[in-house]
Amino acid sequence: MTTTDLHRLTGAYALHALSDEESASFERHLVGCEACAQETAELSATAARLGLAVTAPVSPALRERVLRRITTVRQETPGTPVRALPVRAGLKARLLSRWALAACLAAAATLGGTTVWQHQQAADARAEARQASRSADEIAAVLAAPDARTRAAELAAGGAGTVVVSHSRDKAVFVVSGMTRPPGGKVYQLWFDDGGTMRSAGLMDPDRSDQTVLLQGGVDRASGMGVTVEPDGGSKQPTTAPIALMTFPG
Repeated sequence: MTTTDLHRLTGAYALHALSDEESASFERHLVGCEACAQETAELSATAARLGLAVTAPVSPALRERVLRRITTVRQETPGTPVRALPVRAGLKARLLSRWALAACLAAAATLGGTTVWQHQQAADARAEARQASRSADEIAAVLAAPDARTRAAELAAGGAGTVVVSHSRDKAVFVVSGMTRPPGGKVYQLWFDDGGTMRSAGLMDPDRSDQTVLLQGGVDRASGMGVTVEPDGGSKQPTTAPIALMTFPG
């Protein structure tokens, strides 16, 4: 595969449409090609935003409309003759109906707690979607900033990483691909390098080998960033040697 061919793979790589062999070749190319690294970061952020679409909320009038239309729905097939039940059969049917109603009420009472739980789960999911949408907007703003600068590097944990910095927005974005999963009970933590003092910049998702992360906090006067392996939940200060140290582009 020629260098010209590799320059054309940014979109396919961002969408994970390459074979393992093609991805490996492109990642080696990405380390030494800042133009491709920046374009890949921008396309990855765009793909992430497209994947954040959420369903529209249900109209408040829907419940009323459904209840109103229920009264117009036939409960029996037209023309079906209604056969009178014997007294004993009729009594048995009424008893069964009461038992069925009691069972339904009991089930409704049991499911009430489940409904509340499901409502809370839905609310949490909507909150997470809103947070993800805000994060995607911030990532896109950094990548599209006129002063955005990129720097790429290979990572000791495998894969390749690219940092994009915008001093006008005081933010940085870390794009990584092919990163190995951390050991059990561990997580990758990001750090700003403030002249040798490491400042936490958030955690990476341990279940994703490819991701685009907005570093938490402002760039301020940080000269670079690092990545370490920390206990689940993160640490106040690095407890292991960095698996990556990257100087911010000027």
